[in-house]
Amino acid sequence: MTLMREEIFDQPAALERAWNQNKVLVREVARKLNAFKPELVMIAARGSSDNAATYARYIFEAYAGLPVSLAAPSLFTLYRRPPNLKKAWVIGISQSGTSPDIVEVISESAAQGAFTLAITNDPESALAKAAAIAMPLYAGPEKSVAATKTYTSELMLMAMLAAELGDDNGLRVGLERLPEAISAALKLEDKITKIAQQPIYHEAKDFLVLGRGYNFPTALEIALKLKEAAYIFAAPYSSADFLHGPFALAQKSLPALLVGASGPAVPGLLDLARKLIERGVEITTVGDDQTLLRTATPNGAALPVNLQGIPEALSPIPCVVPGQLLALHLALARNLDPDKPRGLNKITQTY
Repeated sequence: MTLMREEIFDQPAALERAWNQNKVLVREVARKLNAFKPELVMIAARGSSDNAATYARYIFEAYAGLPVSLAAPSLFTLYRRPPNLKKAWVIGISQSGTSPDIVEVISESAAQGAFTLAITNDPESALAKAAAIAMPLYAGPEKSVAATKTYTSELMLMAMLAAELGDDNGLRVGLERLPEAISAALKLEDKITKIAQQPIYHEAKDFLVLGRGYNFPTALEIALKLKEAAYIFAAPYSSADFLHGPFALAQKSLPALLVGASGPAVPGLLDLARKLIERGVEITTVGDDQTLLRTATPNGAALPVNLQGIPEALSPIPCVVPGQLLALHLALARNLDPDKPRGLNKITQTY
C-alpha cells in the first residue's frame, strides 16, 4: 500500500537483524565501558532518534546506574561552548548519520577524550567515522520519510546495551521475544483502520498522546508520527506533567491515546483516564493492562499488546507499533501520502 506500511511490517525482521548482528559488538562495548568507567552518559540526536535517546535515558539510568543527559548540540556548533566530557560516554544516534550538529557533538567529545559511540543505519556515514565505535542498526533501507523500523531498532540496541551493562537476564530474555510481540501487534491493523475512520479521529486537528515512565518516549514518538504523516497537531505529555496545567485543554473535541504497560505507571494513567472521560474526551488505549485497556471509550478502542515475558522496560518497542499504524491510517483516511509529508525530506541537516 505504502512504503511506510511496508517498513512498519518489516520491524520483526529488522529487530531480529539488530539482535543477531550486534550481540558480539554489544559485549565488546560493555567491556570497554567497564574499563573506561564513565561518570555520565550524554546522547545527541534529532527527531525520532531524539525520542530513542529519551528512552535510553530511562533504561540506562535504571539498569546501568548512570546519569544520562540529552545533549544541546547548539552549545557545540552555534555557541562553541561544549561541556567537559572527559569522563563521559557520548552517544550519537542518527538514522542517516549525516546531521552536522550530531556529528560535531561526537567529534568534540572524542577530542576531549570521551568514550564515543555512533548508532546509525549507515556504517559509512560521517557520524560512524567520527565515533570510536559504530554500531549499525541493520534495519535495511528505510525510504519513507517517517522513521519506523529504524526507531524500534534504535530502541533495541539501547536495551541490548542496558541488559549487558546491568547484566540483567530478564532483559535478555525479553529482548529475544520482541520480534514475536511486534508481529502480534501488527495484527491490530484492521481495528486501527476502523478507529481512523471515526470522524472524531480523522477530522481532528489536535490530539493528546499520554504515557509515563518508560512509555513517555512512546508518547513522544507516536505524537511525532501523527504530526508528520497525518498533519495532526499531536501533543505528547507525561501523564503526570499533563496534570500540571495542560489538563485545562481537555475537552470533547480533543481525542487522546493513552499508552501504558503493566507496572507502577498504570495507576496514574487510570486516574487521568477517568478525569479525561469526565471531560468528554474520546480515549484509545495501548498496552497490556486490562483495567487500562477497558477505559477506552466507544469511539476509540482498546489495542492490546502481548507483553508476556517482556519487562516493562522493553514495552515501548512493541507498544509504539499501534501508534505507527494509527498515524499511517489517519493519513490515508485524510487522503494524504504518508511517504511524502509536505516540507520534509528523509535526511534533514541541522547545524
